[in-house]
Amino acid sequence: MRDIVPDETILGLLAHRARHGYELVDVFQAQSQLGRVWSMSTSQIYAVLKRLEQQHLIMGEQAQSETAPTRTVYRLTSEGERRLQAWLLAEQVSPSVRRIRVEFLSRLYIARLLSVDTVPIVAAQRRICELEMERLREKRRYAHGAVEQLALDFMIAQVEAILVWIARCE
Repeated sequence: MRDIVPDETILGLLAHRARHGYELVDVFQAQSQLGRVWSMSTSQIYAVLKRLEQQHLIMGEQAQSETAPTRTVYRLTSEGERRLQAWLLAEQVSPSVRRIRVEFLSRLYIARLLSVDTVPIVAAQRRICELEMERLREKRRYAHGAVEQLALDFMIAQVEAILVWIARCE
C-alpha cells in the first residue's frame, strides 16, 4: 500500500483556483480547513508542488505583484484534472483508521470545495468498512489466544466507531 501523500488534495485545491505555495500552506495549517487532517511544513508542501510539476499534473507560472515578491502560481493541467477525478471517485478505498482520518476526510473536503456529490464517496467508504467488519468478525470466530481475541475485539470496536461516524458524514 502506498504512503499517504497530499498530492490529490493539492490537485483539488488547485482545481478550485490557482494558488501560490504560501496560500496552500495556509490551507494546510488552518485548523478550520486541513490543519487537523494534515501536518505539513512549508518545505514539504513545496516539495510536493515540485513533484507534481515534474509529473505534469500542475504547471507554475510567475506572477508579478506590486505589494509582494514575484511568486509562482500553480494551475492544474488536464492530466492533473484526470488524476483528481479518479481519486475523488475511487471505489477502492482503505478501511485503515489512519487512511480514513487523512484520505477520506481530504476527499470529502475537496469534494465539498468543488461542489462534487459526496454521496458516492461516503458510500464507497462505508462499503469497505462494512466488508472489513465482516472480515474481522470472521477472524474473531476462529481466534485462539486471549491476546488475539482482545486485539480483534479492539479492531472491531474501531471499525464500529468509524461506521457510526460515517453515518454522520452522510
